[in-house]
Amino acid sequence: MFGNLEDKLSEILKKVRGHGTLSEDNIKEALRDVRLSLLEADVHFTVVKDFINAVKERAVGQEVKASLTPTQDFIRIVSEELTKIMGGRAAELDLKKKPPVIILMMGLQGSGKTTTTGKLALRLKGQGKKPLVVPADVQRPAAIDQLKTVAGQVGVDCYDTKPGMKAPDIAKLALAQADRQGQDVVLVDTAGRLAIDLELMEELREVKGILNPHYTLLVVDAMTGQDAVNVATEFKNQIGIDGVVMTKLDGDARGGAALSVRAVTGAPIYFAGIGEKMEALEVFYPDRIAQRILGMGDVMSLIEKTSQAYDVKQAKAVAKKLKTDEFTLEDFKEQMQMIRKMGDMKSLLGMIPGMGQAMKKLGNSGPDPDKEMKRIEAMINSMTKAERADADLLNGSRRKRVAEGSGTTVAEVNSFLKRFKESKKMMKRLAKMGPGGLRGMMRGF
Repeated sequence: MFGNLEDKLSEILKKVRGHGTLSEDNIKEALRDVRLSLLEADVHFTVVKDFINAVKERAVGQEVKASLTPTQDFIRIVSEELTKIMGGRAAELDLKKKPPVIILMMGLQGSGKTTTTGKLALRLKGQGKKPLVVPADVQRPAAIDQLKTVAGQVGVDCYDTKPGMKAPDIAKLALAQADRQGQDVVLVDTAGRLAIDLELMEELREVKGILNPHYTLLVVDAMTGQDAVNVATEFKNQIGIDGVVMTKLDGDARGGAALSVRAVTGAPIYFAGIGEKMEALEVFYPDRIAQRILGMGDVMSLIEKTSQAYDVKQAKAVAKKLKTDEFTLEDFKEQMQMIRKMGDMKSLLGMIPGMGQAMKKLGNSGPDPDKEMKRIEAMINSMTKAERADADLLNGSRRKRVAEGSGTTVAEVNSFLKRFKESKKMMKRLAKMGPGGLRGMMRGF
């Protein structure tokens, strides 16, 4: 989402020059360009004004730390202030309250509210909770069916809302069911509209009064820019909100909503939707988002995704195979499938410092990593069990059969097998080196 803003800020920050001290003169142009970039990214004008003033006040006249250049110190200040306007630190749901913890989900139609309810239920289930999702959007029957389907996909209980039921009655009966069944979290998906109206607000107030929720979360579409901030402000004033879930943060919008909502409404952003998969809901970390905006990557999120996707025992088994030259094409396929579970490859690579800018320079001329992995998997699937175990069996006629079965060319199959063998040799050397040898090699690079 923050691609354009990241590009502009990266160029601006390179212009900052100085000799030991950051002065008004050597950051004046940079601050002006930062202001324009934030406004173009649809950041609320009062947020931009406060941000620029805060950066200027901290930067002007400040002695640069001995270990940093003026540019690096200015980037540090900008990063810290960006983090501050987005809330400073990640907001967490307190799930240790007396059960059931009740979470009321609100939002306009099209914001992704119903899907987000399912995503959040899956996330809480993964934390050992027993969620009950409740379809209370009686204005749109399709939303009731959608939530029931989503609940089935993620494996959580769903209250069986019947046609003709009223939202307040659904809330009462769902709470009674949660008590009977021992569910410790109740997520209620309420009605949305294409725009805010009196009928919607009155229904929400009544449902909220019955539920007395621990958390009232507003789901907003990051792609709507300033409108997302306006919607959040209206819901806060009329219903009250405890926090925000920002959806479609993986889209190509300008990013202003994410930078403005917290500062304008005072409500923290709890989660960010980053894709269509049900697992694609992340905790919103202001510091990590600030680092991404400034092109500094997000190594912590990458580590977390890796630890979730990789099985320790399996990783040790793979390492052993690499050392003994027993790593096969079947093993390679399993590793690719693990990586794909982590999400979109471009977004993963963007978390590595410097990689985002490198990929942008390649543009459309570089290969699409996700398509490349799917093509390779198709090749491996077209091989026999014996061929996957021993790539040397793949002679000319077998490679032709694999190419035809996978919808690729013989040249592409040859190229992949060559790269596989070269990678296998390199990984074998790295595995034998151990941590000390690897560190030495990296120092050499």
